[in-house]
Amino acid sequence: MTSYSFKHIWTYSCPKCRMSKMFKEPFMVMKPLDMNDRCTNCNQSFEPEPGFYFGAMFLSYGIACLVYLPLALLLVFYFDWTINSMLAFVFFLYFAFFFKLLRISRSLWAHLMIKYKPSRR
Repeated sequence: MTSYSFKHIWTYSCPKCRMSKMFKEPFMVMKPLDMNDRCTNCNQSFEPEPGFYFGAMFLSYGIACLVYLPLALLLVFYFDWTINSMLAFVFFLYFAFFFKLLRISRSLWAHLMIKYKPSRR
């Protein structure tokens, strides 16, 4: 049975041991997806094969649709916002959380594809 922990996905922990971070710190806007090559604890490669994170692109699209489409419909049909004001607000939110969405989708994809094996220390 696989155990998914949203805390570890949200904090970009290693999907195999959940002890170290997937992404390099500190965050740099010019390199938002700059990742460590391997986990410092369990030596798990964070890019096990070329194109590994291609599926994360689809996750990112799906998450954005699930969040922003209902929000847009709610603003227009329930709160009577104009289309232009709704689009401006949704675009603002999208760009405000763009880098978080990129990293979350990569972290989620890695946690879905790499089996969790806690260390026996």
